[in-house]
Amino acid sequence: MRFLALPLALLLSACGLSPMYAGGGEGRVAASLDAVTVAAIPGQQGWLMRDALVQKLGSGDAGARYRLDVRLDDQLDGLGLLGDDTIGRERRTLRARYRLVDLTTGETLLDATAGSDAGIDVVSSEYATIAAEQTALENLTREVADMIVTNVALKMRSAPRQPAG
Repeated sequence: MRFLALPLALLLSACGLSPMYAGGGEGRVAASLDAVTVAAIPGQQGWLMRDALVQKLGSGDAGARYRLDVRLDDQLDGLGLLGDDTIGRERRTLRARYRLVDLTTGETLLDATAGSDAGIDVVSSEYATIAAEQTALENLTREVADMIVTNVALKMRSAPRQPAG
């Protein structure tokens, strides 16, 4: 069994994969993400999104080299009419258009979109439905923020190394 383990380990090391956050907090990707400041985003959805992004990226305020601009589109659509012509199900869709801007050159390094949606059951209690809509928004915000941070990290990883300044 030991004879099989060594060749398999050698094959895995030759696959070309490398860790995204090589070097930990001092690595290139982590340091680049820490240098991102998130611009203000209007509305409750914007506050939730900015908070989620800052938690994942860091504040970026001290020594910010990049700015992340985000525009949100939040929609709540009624689906599934019941026999009494009331809505029985809703779909909440959160889409984000975001740009990563290099503050030293003004160049847009990344211009992309991310989005997700969630289904919500409409029940007889208006309070429960409103609470479900709010929970869906909070969950969607975290999902979309994860997508944005992953895409920004991939961009930072593939960007050419910057000279130390």
